[in-house]
Amino acid sequence: MPEVSAVLLELCRAVTAKRPKTVIDHILAHGFITTEALKDVYGYNHPPRAVRDVRENGIPLETFRVTGSDGRKIAAYRFGELSGLTVRKLSGRTGLSKRLKEALIAKYGCQCFIYLEVMDERELQIDHRVPYEVDGDGDEALNPDDFMLLSASANRAKSWSCEHCDNWNSSKDKQVCLTCYWAFPENYTHVATRHSRRIDLVWQGDEVAVYEKLKAAASELGKEVPEFVKEVLEREAKLLG
Repeated sequence: MPEVSAVLLELCRAVTAKRPKTVIDHILAHGFITTEALKDVYGYNHPPRAVRDVRENGIPLETFRVTGSDGRKIAAYRFGELSGLTVRKLSGRTGLSKRLKEALIAKYGCQCFIYLEVMDERELQIDHRVPYEVDGDGDEALNPDDFMLLSASANRAKSWSCEHCDNWNSSKDKQVCLTCYWAFPENYTHVATRHSRRIDLVWQGDEVAVYEKLKAAASELGKEVPEFVKEVLEREAKLLG
C-alpha cells in the first residue's frame, strides 16, 4: 500500500469513534476497504455512512471500483491526498469534537436537536447541520452553530433522509439544506426537498404515563399511536380556527 504521510497518520490516530476507526484501521492494514468488507466483515449494512464518518473527521477518501466475490464491480475506498488547505484546517484538530460538544451543550442544553430528548453527554453525537458532502466544513474557522447534537437514532434517520434527497444526489445546493428540517427543525420549509412537515416526539420521565394513556386509547379504537396522536392534534388545530 502507498506510504501514509505523518500528518494523515496523526489524524487517523486521533479518531476514536468505533465506526470510522474500523474503516481507518482496515485501510491502514490493507490499503483499501470495500463495501463488501464493510457489510460482511464488520456488519455495516450502509457502507456510505461509515465512509462518511471518516470524511467528517477530516480524512480524505477516494472511491474506486474493484471486483467483488460474486464477480460484480463494487465500490472501494482508500486514502486521498491532503490538500494544503486541509492540513491547515485540520492541524491541531485533536479535541475538536470535545470543544464543539461543550459549546453546543452550553448554548442548547444536553439534548438531541431533533427529538429534544434530554440525554447523557456520551450518548449525543456531533453532526453537521448541512451535510459534509454538500458543504464540507464551510469556513476555515469551524463555527459551533454549523453543527448539531443528535441521538444515535436521530443521526441514522437524518443520514437516511439526506442520502435519499435529490439535492444531496444532484445539485448539492447549500441553501436548500439550510431550509431543511434536518438542518433547522425549529424553522424549515421542507423535509429533504419534500413539501411536508413532521414532529418527532419523545416522552420521558413522568411524561411516559401520558404516552401510555394515549397508547391505551389508540388500542381501544384499533389504531396505531402515531395515527391517533395525529388525529388528536388535528382536532385541537380546528379549535384554534
